[in-house]
Amino acid sequence: MITHARGRSPLYRVHELLNSVVGFFRSNVVLTIALCAAGLSMVLVPPDAAYASYFDYKTLTCLFTTLAVICALRNIHFFTTVAQKIVRMAGNLRMTVLAMIYITFIGSMLIANDMALLTFLPLGYFALSSTKKDRYMAPMFILQNIAANLGGMLTPFGNPQNLYLYEKFMIPNGEFMGIMLVPFIVAVALITVCCLFFPKEEMTMGEKVDGKLPPKKTALYLVLFASTLLIVFRVIPYAVGLVVIPLVLMFADREALRQVDYPLLLTFVAFFIFAGNMSRIDAVNNLFSGLLGKNTLLTAVASCQVISNVPSAILLSQFTDNYRALLMGVNIGGAGTLIASLASLITFREFTKHYPHATGKYVGLFSAFNFGFLIVLTIVCSFLV
Repeated sequence: MITHARGRSPLYRVHELLNSVVGFFRSNVVLTIALCAAGLSMVLVPPDAAYASYFDYKTLTCLFTTLAVICALRNIHFFTTVAQKIVRMAGNLRMTVLAMIYITFIGSMLIANDMALLTFLPLGYFALSSTKKDRYMAPMFILQNIAANLGGMLTPFGNPQNLYLYEKFMIPNGEFMGIMLVPFIVAVALITVCCLFFPKEEMTMGEKVDGKLPPKKTALYLVLFASTLLIVFRVIPYAVGLVVIPLVLMFADREALRQVDYPLLLTFVAFFIFAGNMSRIDAVNNLFSGLLGKNTLLTAVASCQVISNVPSAILLSQFTDNYRALLMGVNIGGAGTLIASLASLITFREFTKHYPHATGKYVGLFSAFNFGFLIVLTIVCSFLV
């Protein structure tokens, strides 16, 4: 045996490294699928000079800078401080749930659905667990998840697939919001109705919240956040943002740059490769062009249920110019199965972390809520395309 003085053996270190790698890919299911898909497509279409044209560099830049600034704001507890103050004003269970879900809903429009869930799911857990209302945790988490997926559909930066399609088809700002306004309003109404089924039980949160934010950093990060929005809306060149924002954060909060969801960025890169290669295969081109020609909306919704909404947007956009139906499809298609949206996997992971023995109940309730929303929204959108 190797003694502690001599340290761990090389074999043990290799085993530990392999476990870390396996753990990473298990916790990043969509990335794993994306890398496998990209690798397979590279066998069918060997790398060449055309690969450089696959990538939407502005989308990647906008996503990176937005995520970095959001991480910086989270590090000073900006979102949590604002949200907890709202929750404390609610008073009872129904109003608290409504507040948490509306916070997530609005947050997804401003900071993207994944980041909204990473920010507000822990707050929702804190709100219910600290007041011994755990039995309502599953429905609240599920409605927060739906709110994040459907709240983000109104703005170009609300969902990653929105940002991609917004840039891919150069959709005007007013037209983009006009396309998604009706399904957005329907989603708000459905979520509100669901929240009304929670009882008006009294709630008191025992722990007081320190509402003090560092004024200088708060002001700086809000300016940076406003800058990311201006980049998205094509006011500031994305190349400028790619240089300035990381440079400022290098001095203000280097940790925020390390906290960026790089697996999400890598997922985009992998699916850009996969989608680009698939568009160069005649049989695939003919298949998707035919399906999208018959019904773009339903094809997009169905695709999301199998390969998730972000890869569906990237892949299907190679075969259709009907961005109106595609945009609706990949947004409402985020509801449905657990893998229809990365946000759903984030919520599932957060819930099972706290309640590992309630997985079956959660999945059943999740499916009932999500497919209910999906059916209603698909019917509504079918009249709009």
